[in-house]
Amino acid sequence: MNSFLYKLNRIMLIVGGICLVAMIALTSANILVRFFWIPIRGTYELMGFLGALVTFFALGYTQLQKGHIAVDILINSVPRRTKRILEAINGVAIMAFFSVMALQISKKAWILRSTGEVTETLRIPYYPVTFGVALGCGFLAMVFLGDLIRIFVIDEEQKT
Repeated sequence: MNSFLYKLNRIMLIVGGICLVAMIALTSANILVRFFWIPIRGTYELMGFLGALVTFFALGYTQLQKGHIAVDILINSVPRRTKRILEAINGVAIMAFFSVMALQISKKAWILRSTGEVTETLRIPYYPVTFGVALGCGFLAMVFLGDLIRIFVIDEEQKT
């Protein structure tokens, strides 16, 4: 399961990286053409869309790499079993939060799709990016599910 999650989140990370490169190129091009007083139309909208995708597509991979900030001074001072229990509680809470978040955002995306909501300047539909954000939240929830399975498997192996 870990290899499956790693591959999925790696693909998401690559797509997020492409979005980041697009953001850099768009920003650079906009700065360049503003020198001639001709800004690129819709830059603000595109930067918002791309920024959301970069952020949410990187969440799962970052968690797999344990790259998120963690304050573990208190956790390191407790016994190993207590530490596992606290990690499990934390994992369940975060998994539940991001699962609900993915569900609610995808519901919003369906509403945006059915109403045909588009951006003001470029007339780009909102729903594909909104589905992308929901996908990123769902992948992060799956990573925490994998972490929970690992916590319980390690606990069972230590008992035997």
